[in-house]
Amino acid sequence: MRFIAVLFSVLMLTASLSQAVGPANVTSKQAQALLAKNARMVLLDVRTPDEYRQAHLKGAQLIPLGELNRRVQEIPRDRPVLVYCAVGARSSTAASFLSSRGYREIYNMTDGIVGWYNNGLPLQLGR
Repeated sequence: MRFIAVLFSVLMLTASLSQAVGPANVTSKQAQALLAKNARMVLLDVRTPDEYRQAHLKGAQLIPLGELNRRVQEIPRDRPVLVYCAVGARSSTAASFLSSRGYREIYNMTDGIVGWYNNGLPLQLGR
C-alpha cells in the first residue's frame, strides 16, 4: 500500500511539472510566421531606447529589460507575447520573467533582431 501511495505522489508531481511550461524559443523566421498568423500578438522589444531608435520590428512596444519589473502591467495578459532583443539573451531573461509572473503564451526570439535582419525580414528604421 505504501508503494502505491509513493507511486501516486510521483505521478502527481510529474503531472504538475508538465503543466509548468515556460516560454517557447523561436527563430526569427518562426516569429515572422507567428506574427503573420496572429494579429493579436504583442511584440515586446526589451532593448535600450537607443537600439530601438536605430531599428525595430514594426508595431513593437519598447520596455527595456531594466524597466520590465516596474512596467510589467503594461503588457496584456490575455494575448500571446513575442519578446526580442538584439541576439536573444535579454529576451530570454524577459520571457522567463513574464512566464514566472503568470503570462501563459510567451515566445522568445532566440536570434533577436540581428537574426531578423540577417534573414532579410523588414525593419522599421528611426523613431
